[in-house]
Amino acid sequence: MSVFCDVTVSLDGCVAGPDQSLEDPLGIGGEDLHRWMFEAAEENRDERDAITRAGAFIMGRNMFGPIRGEWPDESWQGWWGSDPPYHAPVFVLTNHARRPLELEGGTTFHFVTDGIEAALDRARAAAGDADVSVCGGAQTANAYLRADLVDELRLHIAPITLGPGARLFEGVARFGLVPASARSTPLATHLVFRRAESR
Repeated sequence: MSVFCDVTVSLDGCVAGPDQSLEDPLGIGGEDLHRWMFEAAEENRDERDAITRAGAFIMGRNMFGPIRGEWPDESWQGWWGSDPPYHAPVFVLTNHARRPLELEGGTTFHFVTDGIEAALDRARAAAGDADVSVCGGAQTANAYLRADLVDELRLHIAPITLGPGARLFEGVARFGLVPASARSTPLATHLVFRRAESR
């Protein structure tokens, strides 16, 4: 079992564009980051399949929804509708407790209030022998990279710039992974970095 972080970034290192909102959940221009997943799905099938192969997922609260502070109610069920793409347990980092949310296809969102390591422990237990995916957003990915808890980083670099957005590697002082593979397609360059064997 390994922990991987699978994230799409712009050429200037953004995971999302500026001014994220209910209307623009990925910020202004942010949807263009993921054109490779939808407009060239067959050409990028291996990378798409690898994302959803995990046995459990971890995400930040901003990736789950636009709500800040206390939950006003439990009506918000995420950006993806009644059948999210995960089909596995998802552990959402938050400061505000909420009951687990079970949706179609085997996706259950669990809300974790006691930090990134607790979320990882729960995700590992839920995944069994399968991998755990840290799927974003930027703050969550950076927290796990800073804590040196990522075994494999999969970067999908879209050929766009987003300017003042949410950036990967913000506050990450040391990057302890080594290049493993690279593959280019018209809408994304896919880079994989893995933990060095000597570590």
